[in-house]
Amino acid sequence: MSASAAGLCDFIDASPSPFHVCATVAARLAAAGYTELGEGERWPGEPGRYFTVRAGSLVAWNSDGAEGPFRIVGAHTDSPNLRVKQHPDRLVAGWRVVALEPYGGAWLNSWLDRDLGISGRLSVRVGAGVEHRLVRIDDPILRVPQLAIHLAEDRKSLTLDPQRHVNAVWGVGAETKSFLEFVADRAGVAPTEVLAADLMTHDLTPSGAVGADADLLSAPRLDNQASCYAGMEALLAAEPRGFLPVLVLFDHEEVGSSSDHGAQSDLLGTVLERIVLAAGGTREDFLRRLPDSLLASADMAHATHPNYPERHEPGHLIEVNAGPVLKVHPNLRYATDSRTAAAFALACEQAGVALQRYEHRADLPCGSTIGPLASARTGIPTVDVGAAQLAMHSARELMGAHDVAAYSAAMEAFLSPKP
Repeated sequence: MSASAAGLCDFIDASPSPFHVCATVAARLAAAGYTELGEGERWPGEPGRYFTVRAGSLVAWNSDGAEGPFRIVGAHTDSPNLRVKQHPDRLVAGWRVVALEPYGGAWLNSWLDRDLGISGRLSVRVGAGVEHRLVRIDDPILRVPQLAIHLAEDRKSLTLDPQRHVNAVWGVGAETKSFLEFVADRAGVAPTEVLAADLMTHDLTPSGAVGADADLLSAPRLDNQASCYAGMEALLAAEPRGFLPVLVLFDHEEVGSSSDHGAQSDLLGTVLERIVLAAGGTREDFLRRLPDSLLASADMAHATHPNYPERHEPGHLIEVNAGPVLKVHPNLRYATDSRTAAAFALACEQAGVALQRYEHRADLPCGSTIGPLASARTGIPTVDVGAAQLAMHSARELMGAHDVAAYSAAMEAFLSPKP
């Protein structure tokens, strides 16, 4: 396995929730000399490498003090999964059950009969205040059991009710402690001090290479942690060559991005403006940078499925291990236009990687990305790109191992184009 592919596997396995993604990226940035800035602090005017975190979102940048436009790579930290309800404890037919519900467009059947851990964030009382602490339990404590085929009403199809059929078992007999008490104990926190929690499940099988030539990667959350990783690696390698390189990682893309730290929020625009103001510029200076700025919305793309080729645009092959994917949609489910497509094509040429072009079938609904939302919010021209994968929104997904390095290289060239 290449260093890039192994690095992605390590990144994913370290990041079971959006909060952990931000923590993983923050640790890598800090190790590379980036300084964390709180949004409530006065930001320094000196050039340098900085980042700020808002809940499950992060923005990082590398400024040399020049007044050039922004070059931005954007991705999202969240992935479809099963999340723990506020009142999770059930006792059903002698089974201790944890009530779960789908987050985003989770492909529910893929979560059945898997060993699941728990991760997320606890909001804990500390004195008169509150601290937000990451929690992660990698023991196989939860499992959503499949119904036996002998009991199914229809053996030819599987229909899952998200209210009734995706709850997890975690024991038998009467409860000795509640599920949230169990999580608090494992986190080393007194249960009475936990004021709130954001908890979700994650698949416990490690990420790794598969296939006869080990040229494929099987992992959870490739959508969209593969893009987060590529963007992080690109920023760490990029130089400001006339542009100001920026990485933005948004939470809540899978549920519409309409939160205080989603792509529809003020997060990106506020940070970009503060970069200019902190350096002594004006709002006029900030606004003048935007028309020549570019944003690459990085989100995974559909590879042509060998078992369902008819579900793809005819004569339109998208392959794994064949380079990044440029995504176009005439009704703006993707933000790409000819201006921004040309910029990314040049970046791929500079990086020496092949470029594929994706268009969705006109008779199928097309998903969207942070691209149209962030572009409309900031006024920055945007291109939608990705890396090819199978099984999008499944508990485990599949991509090409060689695409990791190519994806990162294209992002680096986009952030730091050569004169």
